Amino acid sequence: MELTTEASNPDSADLDRLDTVQLVQLINAEDAKVATAVAEATAPIAAAIDVIAARLASGGRLVYVGAGTSGRLGVLDAAECPPTFNADPGQVIGLIAGGQQALTNPVEGAEDSPNYGDSDLNSIDLTAKDVVVGIAASGTTPYVLGALKYARSVGAAAIGLACNRGAPIEEHVDIMISVVVGPEVLAGSTRMKAGTATKMVLNMLTTGAMVRLGKTYGNLMVDLQATNAKLMQRTVRILQQLTGLATDDAESLLQRCDGELKTAIVSARLNLPPGEARAKLKAAEGRLRMALEEHE
Repeated sequence: MELTTEASNPDSADLDRLDTVQLVQLINAEDAKVATAVAEATAPIAAAIDVIAARLASGGRLVYVGAGTSGRLGVLDAAECPPTFNADPGQVIGLIAGGQQALTNPVEGAEDSPNYGDSDLNSIDLTAKDVVVGIAASGTTPYVLGALKYARSVGAAAIGLACNRGAPIEEHVDIMISVVVGPEVLAGSTRMKAGTATKMVLNMLTTGAMVRLGKTYGNLMVDLQATNAKLMQRTVRILQQLTGLATDDAESLLQRCDGELKTAIVSARLNLPPGEARAKLKAAEGRLRMALEEHE
């Protein structure tokens, strides 16, 4: 098959002849096409979000598998879920061909064997509760194909993400997300438009799923972990925004609630001690809006 991701872009045929301003303008013009390509995949992205949310709600895990840039982006998205959504570190997992070493240094041949994808999923005890997202810009990466085949063999949901249509990955998934961004400015360098498209889709998958799981209130990340000064300031700011408390009062309440933002919000809004606020949230399955609206 002809891979769009490997094709030569006629608009950049004279890339090395361009001055620096022209070079930047060309790359920017090509990048502008990415959002449109992602928009065209709205339906399968939405379907994938619903599957992921359902699996996570039932105690399953979201597992990203990929090689090279695709693998690194999956690991990055997984790593951002605990601080952003207070997700258990084992709830969203990123696997990259070649293991942790491959995050910073290429591991020769790691992506070329489907058996490695199979064994990596086996090593984390993948089950039918889980959902696997195979990320491969080309849609042909053996490591990813092997992982998806294994996922389906144990009953896990299998989702594919690629930047070509009609690629072999489509034969191994329940939902296929194809984001065709066209040839790269630098032929075959899928860390560019394909990488940008991949990051956009992964942002949608986890953010969408976490919204469905009640991890947000409106557009506020009320389930974040305040693991540094910036996030602590954001936590206090959100608490003030939703309760009207003064800064000192908000900080004091957060301390009494062991840093749990949602607990502090319920405590302030419903005038409950932290323990009762926490129980109210538990009864609402952690959904802040549900816990508050019962009394509104």
